[in-house]
Formats: sequence, C-alpha cells, structure tokens
Amino acid sequence: MNRLAEKIRTFLQNKSLRWKIMLSVFLAIFVMLAILIFTLRLNINAIENLGDSYKSNSELNDFSQMIAETEKSMESYLTYHTFDSIDSYYMFRNKVEEFSEKMQDNPSTDGVLQKEYIVNQFAKSFVFYSGKAISARRANNIEELTYYYKKASVCYSMLMSQLLEWNKVLLEQNARKYEADGRGIRASIRFSFVFFGVFALLIFFFVYITITNLTKPLADISEVAHRVSRRDFDVPLFNNNSNDEIGNICRAFDRMIISIREYIDTIWEKARTEAELKEKEIEMQALYTDAQLRALQNQINPHFLFNTLNTGAQLAMMEGADKTCYFIEQVSNFFRYNIQQQKRTATIDEELGLVDNFVYIMKVRFGNRLEFIKELPSLPELNSPLEKDLPHKNPLSEVIPVMVLQPLVENCIKHGLNNSKGVVKLKVREVRNALPADLHGSGLMSACQLKNFVEISIVDNGSGISDEIKESVLNAVKSESTRMPAEIIEKEMSPVSVEGSKHTGTGLINVFLRLKLFFHRDDIFDICSGEDGKGTKFIIRIPSHV
Repeated sequence: MNRLAEKIRTFLQNKSLRWKIMLSVFLAIFVMLAILIFTLRLNINAIENLGDSYKSNSELNDFSQMIAETEKSMESYLTYHTFDSIDSYYMFRNKVEEFSEKMQDNPSTDGVLQKEYIVNQFAKSFVFYSGKAISARRANNIEELTYYYKKASVCYSMLMSQLLEWNKVLLEQNARKYEADGRGIRASIRFSFVFFGVFALLIFFFVYITITNLTKPLADISEVAHRVSRRDFDVPLFNNNSNDEIGNICRAFDRMIISIREYIDTIWEKARTEAELKEKEIEMQALYTDAQLRALQNQINPHFLFNTLNTGAQLAMMEGADKTCYFIEQVSNFFRYNIQQQKRTATIDEELGLVDNFVYIMKVRFGNRLEFIKELPSLPELNSPLEKDLPHKNPLSEVIPVMVLQPLVENCIKHGLNNSKGVVKLKVREVRNALPADLHGSGLMSACQLKNFVEISIVDNGSGISDEIKESVLNAVKSESTRMPAEIIEKEMSPVSVEGSKHTGTGLINVFLRLKLFFHRDDIFDICSGEDGKGTKFIIRIPSHV
C-alpha cells in the first residue's frame, strides 16, 4: 500500500500544474455524476414499485373479463350453435387456463393466497363443466347438457363472487403497499438530498484540499517575495522536488536567493575592506595634515621677523616705550599662539583674537596702506528674567580647526596690498533656516545642504585669484590632495608671471583640507570674486548644532 502511494506521488510530481488541476476537476465531475446517477436510480426503483402496487388488481380485472367472455361464448354456442361462438369460447378458455396456471395451487394460511387458491379451484371447475356442456351440445345430449350447464352456471356465480372478494382483499393489500411505497419514495427523496449534500461537501473539501496543496507553494513564494522586497534575505529555501511549473519557480527562487546572499556577502566583504583602507587613508592623511600644520605653526618667516623687529625699533626711537611695549606684546602673543598652540581646535572667538594680533602687526608695518574692517554679529537682547535664565548659544563659541582664519587674512592682505591701499573685510554672521539667497559663491558651495550655520567671509580688494588657481585649489581639496598640479605651480612661479600674484595654493589647500577632515564634508568652504567683481572672497560656513 505504501509502495502504491509512493508511486502515485511520484507520478503526480512529474505532471504539470495544468494536468493536476484538470485531473482534480475531472474527478470531481465524475464523482458528482456517479452520485447523481445513483440517486436517480433509487428514485426510479421507488416509482416503479409504486406503479406495481395496483398491477395485481388490474390483472385480476383482466382475468374476470376473460371468465365473463368465456361464459358469454358458452351461452352463445349453447343457444345458437355457431362456429364463431365455439371459436371464441376456446380462445378465452385457453387464456383462463393460462392465467390459472400462474395462480396459487395449494391451500395457504395467508388470506390473499387462500382467496387466490379458491378462485383457482372455481375457475378450473367452471372450465371443466363448461367444456362438458359444450361437448353435450355437440352430441345433442340434452340431459348431460342441462346437468353440466347448471354446474357451470353455479361455478361461474361462485367464481365471480370469489373474484370480487379476492379483488377487494387485493385492493386493501395494494392500498397498504401503495402507502408504504409512497413513504419509501419520500424517504428515498430525502435520503437522496442528504446523500447528495454529504457527497457534495466531501467533493468540495476534496477540491479545496487539492487546490490548497497546489497553491500553497505559491502563497509561500508570495510571502518570501514580500520579505525579499523588504530586504530580508534571511528566508528559508523551498527545496521543492516536483517537476511542475511551481517546482521550477521554487528552484529558480532558491537559486536567486543563494545568488543574492553570495552577492551581499561579497559586497559586505568589499565594503569592509574598502572601509579599512579608507580609514587607514584618512588616518594617514590626518597624520600628514597634522604634520603640515605642525610645520606651518613652527615656521617663522625670517624676513617677516626682521621687518617686525625693525618696525619695533623705529617706534621705540620715535614714540617712546609705551607703544613699543604694546607692539612687542602683540608680536609676542602672535608668536605664542602660533608656536605654542598644541591643541588642534579653537573657537571662532579665539581665532578672531589671533587675527586681531596679526592685523595690528601688519598695520604697524604698512601704516595707512592697510585698512581692516571686522563685522561681528550682535547678541540678542534679553527682555525678561525668564529669557535671561535660558541658555543662549554664542555663534563665536563654535569650534573650528586651529589656524584657519589667520592664513586667509594674510592671503588677502598680501594680494590686497598690490593696490595703492589694501582693504580687507572680515564678516561673521549667523544664518538660520537658510534660503538659496543666503548661499553665495560658486564651486563646491553651489551644492551646500546646510540650513543653520555661522558664515565667516574674508574679502580683499586686490587683483583677485585666477579661475585656474581657484579651480585647482578646490579640486585638490575635493580629491584630498595637499598640492596643486605641478604644471600649475610651475606656471605660477615662472618669470613671466606678474610679480606679487604668484600663488602656490598650499596654504589655502591646507586650510580647506583641514576644514573638510574636521567636519567630514566639502560644502562648507568656497572661493569667489569679491565685492563688485574685484579681489578675492573666501567663505567658510561652520555647521551650527543649535
């Protein structure tokens, strides 16, 4: 039995889904037709039995008619002695004898069968005496004719009487049988409905289970597909061995899931390797940048120091010790910040203090040739005691990398003094919920995504920076390179270049690269033209976290 079930299961697995569905439909239709034919057969048998209920009464009426015709033919022959009457007599008598042969021939305790037995005996007696009377008429034996005719008449009367009684008894019996057959038909109809309903439910459950077994893999595939669409690839494999369409889909889905998992593992492995390499690269770049910063902080321009000391000596001779003392203090503070600054970050306020020291020294050196303008944001007025108790963020307390403002101011002074009078303007402003109109500049800052920031702009009125140098500086920062291309540097340092406009860009790249590494974004700095298209403008936007 188990081997047969296994063979059937193997046979079905090798069939297509359409074949399985058609087989299920065919089996359901076949079973329904078989049930319908069975119930119809039951009802037909019940109706036939009901029709046979009064068949015996009908046959008995025919028998009575044959007896009557036999007696009538006998009377006609005895009276008229015609050939037709004698022929009619023998014809009906034969029918009576044939019918009598089928009747009860022995006494019985059953009332109906006993009546049948009595009728049979009277019928045989009537046939016997009527035959004797016909024979006496043929022989013209009046005495025998009279005797047998009387006997036949008595038998005919008794026979008809018994036939009436038997017919009555049969009618009562057939009425009871008819009623019983009617109840049987009604019961058969009820049974047919119940039988049909039960088998219809069984067929429904059979079709339901069959279709469920066929479509369950599709539901599983749908669920797995939804999980995969939600990027959940930790799904079980189907391992479906059937050779139908669903089996093919399941095996294809299994291969797809395995391929996706392998591909994701490969991507994760590559991402991990790239992340490690990137982390090492950033670390090395930070170390290199830090080394450059240390070198820049420890670098003192001898020429600048010489000029500064000469200027201090001149002040000492011309104006006395006070100004000389103040000047020397500013110089001392400047060099102290540059040389002794060990930490890598500072606030905007601290950087502005260094700029003030540097600008004072440069003003002493260049006198009226240099004009420095500084605009700082004003703190909001606190009108209520409640507002005074609330913390307020000072935009000048934002943290930035150390030594980013002074090199930009120095660059502006250097190129701004190419004119008869150099003007350098430093402006700090706080921007909240920035609109496109708040984002000025070009280059990398055109893609700025900041909404809240502190903007520091430094602009001069010099000859400006060339587009080639500006693009080279921004591209070098974007690619995290510390130098511009060699051909650009050689071009700038060539004798044909204008004196005072030489620009290697190393200082700018150093400042912008440190800003990029510190804030991990490259949309916070920009270089553009100054006011009225003159000079150069440096823009730094410090992300605000308030």
